[in-house]
Amino acid sequence: MNTRTSNAVAGAAHAAIEAAIWAPSVHNTQPWSFALTGDEISLRADTDRKLHVADATGRQMLISCGAALFNVRITLSALGYEPAVRVLPDPDRPSLLATVRPRSNVRGDEDACLLHGEIPLRRTHRAGFSALPVPDPVIDALTADASAEGAALVLVRAESTMRVLAALTSAAQEIEAQDRAFTLEMMRWARPPGSSRRDGIPARSYPAAPRRTRPEHFAQRDYAGGNRWGSEDDLALSSETGLVTVLTTTGDSREDWLVAGQSLQRVLLHASAYGLSAAFHTQALEMRDLREFIRRHVCGGTFPQMILRLGFALDDTSSVRRPASEVLEERRA
Repeated sequence: MNTRTSNAVAGAAHAAIEAAIWAPSVHNTQPWSFALTGDEISLRADTDRKLHVADATGRQMLISCGAALFNVRITLSALGYEPAVRVLPDPDRPSLLATVRPRSNVRGDEDACLLHGEIPLRRTHRAGFSALPVPDPVIDALTADASAEGAALVLVRAESTMRVLAALTSAAQEIEAQDRAFTLEMMRWARPPGSSRRDGIPARSYPAAPRRTRPEHFAQRDYAGGNRWGSEDDLALSSETGLVTVLTTTGDSREDWLVAGQSLQRVLLHASAYGLSAAFHTQALEMRDLREFIRRHVCGGTFPQMILRLGFALDDTSSVRRPASEVLEERRA
């Protein structure tokens, strides 16, 4: 490999890591770190950022890291490299989730370029949506995205099923709110106004006062914890539930969780390209009995990995990320 080629590959690898840090993660914990050895990118789970109460198995942590892995892949593809991925390559190092090498230079994929461009634009939504429905062709495209990554996006069309999911989400929210350990863990990631931290949930990223959505209300996290934090923007025109979906996988292993994360991010980036936003609801999936109920009675036996609402939002939320320098270790080949 000549010097010019080597520099180009190194530049692509750095760009992929810069993109990876913009992946979504539960409570914006950003539970990942990277190592760059020559042209090989290693993705590792940062277990210090794991939610030990709400995510004892590490399922949500690996979904978050899977989303970061997809950003690495799509960035390399957009820059004209085929990503050679090895998932869970070393059983003796469980925190090493994947390695990626940029392979033979190929022509940049148009779809990859589209999705790559959405990485810094995508935002998590934490309120209701406008009344504008999600067009059927867009829904078809998003379900195809999930399938392409090995997961499934289950559409919740029946009002009765939507009521069940909303009720389970609210019940889980109430139970967790009464659990001191759950509450303290969540509040660790809630950032007060003016905070300079580059992780967690900024105060302007959620409404100051919860607003009910219709026809069904899906409870939102109370990151303010009784403080007068949050956005005061008028969201009166954003009161619709939106399109309710459940992302599922056929298995429930660590590899399946990484598949779920990659599938989720592909769906989110494509949704963003259509002007859609997504709201996540993980409360019911953090409780084993409720998750099992959803698996059996909503998902036809497949494993629910994420409940999300999709729609058109009128607000412009902000987000924060740690710089790549904080999560990247560079080594000599």
